[in-house]
Amino acid sequence: MKNNAKEAIVKAAISLFHANGYSGTSIRDIASLAKVNTATIAYHFNNKTGLLEYCFMYFFEKYIGKMEEIYASIDRGAKDCLKRIVANLLHYQCENNQLTSFVYREMSVDSQVVREIMSTYSLKEKYYFQKIFERGFEWNEFRPHSIPYLIIQLKGLLMMPFMNTHYMREVLYVFPNEPFFEQKYLKDIHFWIDKTLCTDIPINKGAIIK
Repeated sequence: MKNNAKEAIVKAAISLFHANGYSGTSIRDIASLAKVNTATIAYHFNNKTGLLEYCFMYFFEKYIGKMEEIYASIDRGAKDCLKRIVANLLHYQCENNQLTSFVYREMSVDSQVVREIMSTYSLKEKYYFQKIFERGFEWNEFRPHSIPYLIIQLKGLLMMPFMNTHYMREVLYVFPNEPFFEQKYLKDIHFWIDKTLCTDIPINKGAIIK
């Protein structure tokens, strides 16, 4: 029952944080939607800040885990690795649309919780993207570019639909939670990788295998 209550609290919090924002949601609101009392929330998360931290950690632990899993096979090629990571991250975000949207929205607000997240998970994300780009340059898969700007551009492509869902609807006539969106948008990001990053120099596969 305790685990069920915890899951219900997290589900309710994600829904309300997404709809009303963190500051616009009270513990009583969450308790009411989750059908628990406020003491149960205090037992599992201490307070609303603790619940927010949990949601951040839940999101980013899985997010970084997906990067780590695919990066382990970087020797298959930098381009292949980057495309597979992008596909996994986009799928994860689409599957968890509400959580993704509210996390990114709250990440734009300067707070102690956000600074702590930035100092851990964001640095890990940057590390993996940087290593992929460096390998791509080393193996002549990618044209030389400024790595910081590549990271910013790619991160922008991954975040934008979930931070500006209504704008995406106006431009693409589709919301990120619709199945067609993921399929179409992934093709567009892969096109960006092919045309912005990739070089026409033949790749020596033997040099990639360690």
